[in-house]
Amino acid sequence: MATKLDYYATLEISRDANGDEVKKAYRRLAMQYHPDRNPGDASAEARFKEISEAYDVLKDDQKRAAYDRFGHAAFEGGGPGAGGFDFGGGGGLGDIFEQMFGDMMGGRRGGRRSGSDIQVQVSISFTEAFSGIKKAITVPTRVTCESCEGTGSADRDQGAETCPTCHGAGKVRAQQGFFLVERACPTCHGAGKVVRNPCTVCRGAGTVERERTLEVAIPAGVEDGTRIRLSGEGEAGGKGAQPGDLYVHIAVEPHPIFQRDGANIYCRVPLRMTQAALGTEIEVPVVDGSRAKVKVPAGTQTGENFRLRGKGFSVLRSSARGDMYIQVSVETPHHLTKRQRELLEEYESETEADDHARANPESTGFFSKVRDFFEGKL
Repeated sequence: MATKLDYYATLEISRDANGDEVKKAYRRLAMQYHPDRNPGDASAEARFKEISEAYDVLKDDQKRAAYDRFGHAAFEGGGPGAGGFDFGGGGGLGDIFEQMFGDMMGGRRGGRRSGSDIQVQVSISFTEAFSGIKKAITVPTRVTCESCEGTGSADRDQGAETCPTCHGAGKVRAQQGFFLVERACPTCHGAGKVVRNPCTVCRGAGTVERERTLEVAIPAGVEDGTRIRLSGEGEAGGKGAQPGDLYVHIAVEPHPIFQRDGANIYCRVPLRMTQAALGTEIEVPVVDGSRAKVKVPAGTQTGENFRLRGKGFSVLRSSARGDMYIQVSVETPHHLTKRQRELLEEYESETEADDHARANPESTGFFSKVRDFFEGKL
């Protein structure tokens, strides 16, 4: 069996990384290796599964504590997280582990296996993230078998019988040195019951593979990498147990004009040199489909921003809106005609030194400092 990579190494973080750092690392790597972005790449798909597995553990404080103490053994059949140790008396270490980890280690408490969680990614456009949208997604999953109604038995009236090996507990104990080790029952595989006459459709599992189509409501203002949880929409649990959850990871496609930073939107607008020098009025698009006019004063420089209040993204779970910023970039002309070059040369020759200082204070100030540097004054 291949050795599993350390979960912290998988997410490329240190062992003392906080929750936000874990989340950011997962988002970055999940976007990079998601199968939708690497079609046909088996290594990327395997890497994505490793990343998802590591994040599922490290995002949860209890799971992370178990992993830090016991490593991968905390989540395997014979490890402390799966069954626990028992010194033979009530209230022992085995009971403590059962209380801490019993619900999350395979869902075997009560003798039933909970359904597995499902993770899918949905890509939406920049404008869909702004306005919100309902997306229909098709999910390959396991659903309750209609033939046996989830019992796993061909005889609905008889159903399943109590497992003769574990007597319904779903787990068995074995002595190993000074310890009693708990493991899933090999006969019923943790279910606590066995089917004598299995259903011919699901072969006793109580569930069958199907594709389901669900509608996911994606709220306005959702960010790239957001995860939406749909409780109970994962795989059906075996023999009537609780279903898992469906986690929808949102991937927001980049926009050719707008960039986003939280709830704020940025739009880079190139201006001709003459527009920036003389001043102008420009019309810019807004992400909601409308238009806005911006007055650009004479002498505007590259890097200056003009703010449009309330034209950004909605803030999740709030009525607030971000702002939109118009970022100016002054474009220097090239491929000048002979006459255009003559006019610029004429402007340069007729501009006195004092006029240069007033018209171009930044460059004048810089070269003044350069002169002082060469003269040893700086």
